[in-house]
Amino acid sequence: MVETILVAYATRYGSTQEVAEQVATILRESGLPVEVKPAGQVRDLTGYRAVVLGAPLYIGRWLKDAHRFLGRHQAALGQRPVAVFALGPTRESTEADIAGIRASLDKELAGYPWLKPVAVALFGGKYDPAKLRFPDSLLSALPASPLHNAPVSDARDWNAIRAWAQSIVPLLVA
Repeated sequence: MVETILVAYATRYGSTQEVAEQVATILRESGLPVEVKPAGQVRDLTGYRAVVLGAPLYIGRWLKDAHRFLGRHQAALGQRPVAVFALGPTRESTEADIAGIRASLDKELAGYPWLKPVAVALFGGKYDPAKLRFPDSLLSALPASPLHNAPVSDARDWNAIRAWAQSIVPLLVA
């Protein structure tokens, strides 16, 4: 029996789920069996040969579901290949901005010194102020917020996402 690849994701508004689904599509096109699940719904990693974990960064921090997933499955994740992606900047950013966001991702991963991802990627994110729920809606309304009066944006580079997904295929089956 061929073991399945798990693509787990944490999301607040659905953007990371859309990226996870695209990653899964590319892995399937490469002949791999794939299952996509919210990270908070994964109870056991038995039967999965590898894991791809995706989560957005909000104010430089990962969502709690991503942290819980890593904590809950530490032993199992140490025994299989793991690739990680995060969504970060929601609009055009300078190289310095992207470096800062990548540093935030690296800091989040450093909290799990046992985790040795075979690949890590940072992609742009999506922002729609009309979809914000409390407390995000309150934070974005504050004049000091970097999202105050920010327009709708989608900085996800689907070509880069597909290329990364293709690049991890041999790493997940090794």
